[in-house]
Amino acid sequence: MNIEFFASRTITFYMARMFLVRTAAVLAALVIVLMTLDLLGESGNILAFPGNGDAQLWQYVSLRTPQIVARFLPFAVLLGTLITLATLNQNSEVISMKAAGISAHQILAPLIVASMGIAVASFCFNDRIVSRATATLSAWQDANYGPLPRDRGIETNVWVRDGDDLIHVDAASGRGAATRLAGITYFDRSGGRLEAIVRSDRATQVPGGWRLENVRRFDVARGVETLMPMRIVASNVTPDRFTLSNVNGDGRSFGGLRNAIADLKAAGRPTGALETVLWHKLSGPLSSVLMPLLAGVAGFGLARSGRLFVRAVIGMALGFAYFVADNFALAMGNLGAYPPLLAAWAPFCLFLLIGETVLIRTEE
Repeated sequence: MNIEFFASRTITFYMARMFLVRTAAVLAALVIVLMTLDLLGESGNILAFPGNGDAQLWQYVSLRTPQIVARFLPFAVLLGTLITLATLNQNSEVISMKAAGISAHQILAPLIVASMGIAVASFCFNDRIVSRATATLSAWQDANYGPLPRDRGIETNVWVRDGDDLIHVDAASGRGAATRLAGITYFDRSGGRLEAIVRSDRATQVPGGWRLENVRRFDVARGVETLMPMRIVASNVTPDRFTLSNVNGDGRSFGGLRNAIADLKAAGRPTGALETVLWHKLSGPLSSVLMPLLAGVAGFGLARSGRLFVRAVIGMALGFAYFVADNFALAMGNLGAYPPLLAAWAPFCLFLLIGETVLIRTEE
């Protein structure tokens, strides 16, 4: 009885190469088709901004393509596995390997190891490229596809409420006591009635509130504008309300999101939804490892029995059922209905057991 993890070096490299080539081909086809459709739907909004042209369309493609690759890579792994195993089965290669004493797990082992490499590459790609592209694209869309903000570490268009008063900031940068605000508009209200509008070029935190510099105060009742060198406002507003008012988990790297969650916890603010996104940054890429196991049913059984197509459909159904369960759990985690760890890892563990059970009951 052969109890080695791999059947042989030759079979391992042969199957892994076949699997990777087909996965790459499927991914390329998906990206081309989906990027074309997405660009057709968004090109009108991009070109609506005066001065935008072909360069901005290509810029959108460069920012959107990494998102499409990250989202549909597990689908490509699933389809690549189905095509690989169905081809091997159709050519009776699986029958030959099983006749040589190779188990179903050994047949799938090269695909699983190759998918582990895909998972590692996917995590690095998401952490270094996709997160930055998402943050940049979100900022560009907030500007209605106008001039792209240069500083990626600045929070823009921030609204904060201080009692009855409202504060709008064009840009907030830094962390903690080093937070700097630019383009401040302070709406001084009393009992829901606007009394004055205070504008300032910049602000810094000082004991007692925020010090506005180069202040212009417009009295609404009298219609008179007054110039002041400085003014202190918003004594109850902490820096995190400007810099962490709208944390985009998808637009931050794993380390950056973890730091943001730590800052929010220190400020006493809820972090359940962001923790779900944080853990999903790990479980999401690992879904590629599940695909060979879930689609493995397509590689076994007699091709001449006429059930190869049925087996391929079953494998595809298991794979898509995982994506449905994963998205549902992620949504429940974002709503706070599921704990973050459960929302991120429960579908992975569940379908790992399902895939292993199906493989053992049908082939081992």
